[in-house]
Amino acid sequence: MAARKGSERARMRELAREIDRHNRLYYLEDAPELSDAAFDRLFRELQELEAAHPELRAEDSPTQRVGVPPAEGFASVRRDVPMLSLDNAKDVEEIEAFDARVRRLLDREEPVAYLAEPKLDGAGVELVYENGVFAVGSTRGDGRTGEDVTANLRHLFSIPLRLAGAPPDRLSVRGEVVLPLRAFARLNAARFARDEEPFVNPRNAAAGALRQLHDIDRDRLRSLSFFAYAVGVGLPDDVNDQRGTLAALAAWGFETSPGAA
Repeated sequence: MAARKGSERARMRELAREIDRHNRLYYLEDAPELSDAAFDRLFRELQELEAAHPELRAEDSPTQRVGVPPAEGFASVRRDVPMLSLDNAKDVEEIEAFDARVRRLLDREEPVAYLAEPKLDGAGVELVYENGVFAVGSTRGDGRTGEDVTANLRHLFSIPLRLAGAPPDRLSVRGEVVLPLRAFARLNAARFARDEEPFVNPRNAAAGALRQLHDIDRDRLRSLSFFAYAVGVGLPDDVNDQRGTLAALAAWGFETSPGAA
């Protein structure tokens, strides 16, 4: 009996890895290797094994990405540390003025080293993890209070349901949810084929996807990508700059801003 349960546990882990891999290939890389029917067979096999052995189901199983949206509106999520919007600089003069303010605040004349990251145009969100497990996801809102969109965020394959490494007991991660251009084109082609209005731009399509309450468009949600750039609560004491923050986020399993330098 124990040997059989062990083999079923191993099969469930194997299925979970394969399903996650194929989900990423399909939704994030536009390079599917399986037909829809073949993928469905893998998913149903995992569902059946988990139904037969619920005690063996992992908290980060692919089956747990299918969230149930709230029945009426979105609950509010109150933050201890405000989630502020990011400022930007549009030309050399604004960058030089920013550098001057930084050196004045630091009371130093020598040059300051910076880490630059691309400005991603999407929807800002915060993810809260309890003991390494994804617990709550919310929109930026007014910075202090956001909307609970956990159910929709669980569909994003770039958001780990369980963190890697040794994260703190409570961790809040800030980042941007975006719709990659290839996925935007694919979704709009499908909408044209159904004689539906196309999405106006990737930013609106991403933000709108997170605030769906009824008739959830799972294909759109699974096409979104999350890039982490900051930690609100739980940053390790030995991390004291942005490069270290990005390294910690990557070690926990997050994708970070592409092209940071």
